Amino acid sequence: MIGYLEGTLLKKENDRIMILAGQVGYEVLLPAFVMETFQDKEIGGHVAVNIYYHQTERQPKPVLIGFNLEAEKEFFLHFITVEAIGPIKAIKALNMPVRDIARAIETKDVKTLKTLSGIGERTAQKIVASLQGKMDKFALIRKEDKPLEEKLPEIEFTKQVFELLVSQLGHSTKVANRMIEEAMGRRPDISSPEALFDEVYRGERNK
Repeated sequence: MIGYLEGTLLKKENDRIMILAGQVGYEVLLPAFVMETFQDKEIGGHVAVNIYYHQTERQPKPVLIGFNLEAEKEFFLHFITVEAIGPIKAIKALNMPVRDIARAIETKDVKTLKTLSGIGERTAQKIVASLQGKMDKFALIRKEDKPLEEKLPEIEFTKQVFELLVSQLGHSTKVANRMIEEAMGRRPDISSPEALFDEVYRGERNK
């Protein structure tokens, strides 16, 4: 099973790309919010995507679905557990960043969820009912693609949260440090990574 692809960008279409990896060209479907990040990438350039591999008896032809971040792929796995939302429908539905969808789910914002392609009132309500309470992590995914820096914070206690924000959720070290510093400033009594992450999420959600 393919879980990650890295290689040369051979082709771009409206909803998919082709990646040359090991002398094999792989066609990868991209949700709209991922495809937007590929608009400025040049043919022949180096690209890398996290892959969801879809193949069933009813869908014997393998389908590769690509994401920039592992956290986006993880969100997708949650999203397709909702009744009546399979992988192909989910690809078409995800026309806004994961962080915005996650925040809409957590705040029961059915109106925003209905703006997803192919999602009506009833399905939007099912999404909230199925996923609310599971989206805090995804609501903190970065807003834009920035290069990651290697410097880690000096305070040992914050490292777990820092590494989550940077390596899984895609924030730069500068932004991750800012989130942590603000959270610790609001609640200096925090004594665990879990409590720190919760406070980071609360602070970002309220902005």
